[in-house]
Amino acid sequence: MQRRHVLGLAGAAALAPLARPAQAQAWPSGPGRIIVPFAAGGPTDIPARLIAEEMSKFLPARFVVENRTGSGVVIGTDLVSKAPKDGQTILYTTIAHACLRAMFDRLPFDPVADFTPTAFIGQIPMIMLVNRDFPARTLPELIDLLRRNPGRYDYASSGNGGAVHLASELFLHMAGGLKANHIPFRGSSAAMPEVLSGRIPIMLDVAAAALPYMQRGELRALAISTQQRMPYARDLPTFIEGGVAGYEAYTWHMAMVPSGTPAETVQAINAAFNRALTQDAVKNRLSELTMEVTTNSTPESAARFLAAEMAKWEPIIRTAGIRAN
Repeated sequence: MQRRHVLGLAGAAALAPLARPAQAQAWPSGPGRIIVPFAAGGPTDIPARLIAEEMSKFLPARFVVENRTGSGVVIGTDLVSKAPKDGQTILYTTIAHACLRAMFDRLPFDPVADFTPTAFIGQIPMIMLVNRDFPARTLPELIDLLRRNPGRYDYASSGNGGAVHLASELFLHMAGGLKANHIPFRGSSAAMPEVLSGRIPIMLDVAAAALPYMQRGELRALAISTQQRMPYARDLPTFIEGGVAGYEAYTWHMAMVPSGTPAETVQAINAAFNRALTQDAVKNRLSELTMEVTTNSTPESAARFLAAEMAKWEPIIRTAGIRAN
């Protein structure tokens, strides 16, 4: 399902002056919390802090980011699921949320029933990279090489079960059931030396991390995971152009609150996120991170997007046998 069809339009209402929650649902005093279930300073934490600063201007409470890591994203996500339903605790999460049900046998929460998707922030595409000395110079050549040599080649990822790993397995599946060996690392920066050296010749990575290596000519870029070519890489074909019909993959960011949060509070938080994403400081920084920002999401469109992502990734997770560490 294409994102532009899933997200829908909130129209002018998303950017209208923000209504305060009804008096019956008065906003609690004290600072609010945006829980990021990832480490401080990482690619999820940085946008969350930037947005928190701006959205606090449009809500009765000032929001601060707290990093709660552990068991993947489970610890931080569980904290939000059990938080008061007053709008003071927001989960800022990623594609990882869509994968929880398929990757864990047991969870202390229900990823769907215990949360209300509140605002879709945006998505970041990925770029297929190979070592400069690798024999494949185009995506069709890579596909042909992997097809003729099943299981011979390794590919790196920034972590088991992460967006890069999932998107790599989706590529192998959609390109005809190709076989390659997954070598996970603790982050993209840990994997890159192996790809640069050629010890692990293939890696799909988020565009923001991949572009510098491509631009400096240190690695060869074969394809980008968007539907159309991007302005920052106009010469780089899409996977679709490379012969993988329908291939599209992103990591994405979304805000959620505990289910049962009053509807007027959910709407106020949604409007604050949308408005924050229109601010120049936020737009410019997220653009540098190659994020395609959405400024008109609604709680309903965010919920539809999450449902579509779960339907997309859960079969891939099960087919590839991906399990949480």
